[in-house]
Amino acid sequence: MSVRPVQTPEPAPSPDDHRAQRVDLAAAFRWAARLDFHEAIANHFSLAVSPDGGQFLVNPFGRHFARIRARDLVLLDSAVAGDTAPDPRVEATAWCIHGPIHRLAPQARCILHTHMINATVLSCLADSSLPPIDQNTMRFHGDIAVDEGFGGMAFAEAEGERLAGVLGDKRVLVMGNHGALVVGDSVADAFDRLFYFEKACQTVVTAYATGRELRIAPEAVARRTAAEWETYHDAAVLHFDELKAMLDEQEPDYRD
Repeated sequence: MSVRPVQTPEPAPSPDDHRAQRVDLAAAFRWAARLDFHEAIANHFSLAVSPDGGQFLVNPFGRHFARIRARDLVLLDSAVAGDTAPDPRVEATAWCIHGPIHRLAPQARCILHTHMINATVLSCLADSSLPPIDQNTMRFHGDIAVDEGFGGMAFAEAEGERLAGVLGDKRVLVMGNHGALVVGDSVADAFDRLFYFEKACQTVVTAYATGRELRIAPEAVARRTAAEWETYHDAAVLHFDELKAMLDEQEPDYRD
């Protein structure tokens, strides 16, 4: 007698009313996979959906970024205390990193954490600062915090609280010996920052590899260029709208 394999039931459609936020976050996962920002079934993105940032959506453990759909995202509440996520579908480090940062960092409506290669290379250098050598690197001038305190996997809420303190009011965290984390006031804002941060890191890593001296911009020029980036108010939204349009044509099931 043959034994039929156990079928994992499909998750039911979400009962909450965060449809637009779910679609945007699912699109970010799909594009992170396309850009090779993913790490097997690891890493996590989250998005606050309550005014105080306490309730947030995050990906379930075990689903590849390339297969995430809007319905797959799990709704959590950071007010729940403890080192274990209140929903068993969510991996411990996702809860212990994202929960405290959503609770403690008001600018972190959307949190994107990856081990994308060039940002991770930067995080492995003794000096993990990002020198201002082109327009992309100058975008982040004065907006990066560097964590020097890596002590292993983030299996305790205290680690997320520590990371929130290191992040402070910055929007990019270089996690020493670990990877990168960016935050934004929307998925579009955060994803645009993630995209450009990896490009900036790629430029720096490539420049270091030449062994030649870097042409570092003067402090005043770096500050002015960073401020000029802030005048492109709609660029992140337009960028993300185009990414969603391509997904709508090629893999529209991300909206399911």
